[in-house]
Amino acid sequence: MTRLADIAAKIRSKNAGPFWLTIDIFCGSDAAFGRIAAGLTIDAVARAFHAPPDTLSRFELPELKVIKFSLPRPVVQGARDDRDMHGAAYAFVLEGLEIP
Repeated sequence: MTRLADIAAKIRSKNAGPFWLTIDIFCGSDAAFGRIAAGLTIDAVARAFHAPPDTLSRFELPELKVIKFSLPRPVVQGARDDRDMHGAAYAFVLEGLEIP
């Protein structure tokens, strides 16, 4: 198997408001989009973030070759326990996921 970071052109995460994060996976080609779309499930992403699968949303944008995931932030943005105010580091969690 191959790591997601080895297939995707770019993986980016950011805030989607104070309660949500969004992760964008830019695939770069139709082949990469097809492989990632088939191999990266909501369950795998939920396990990576220790989140219930039913709290995640997945969006596929084939014309842009992008797959997006939205999930609740573990703590509200700006709270004392918030270790990533901008949500930028969450992309690194997905980079090592194995894609068949």
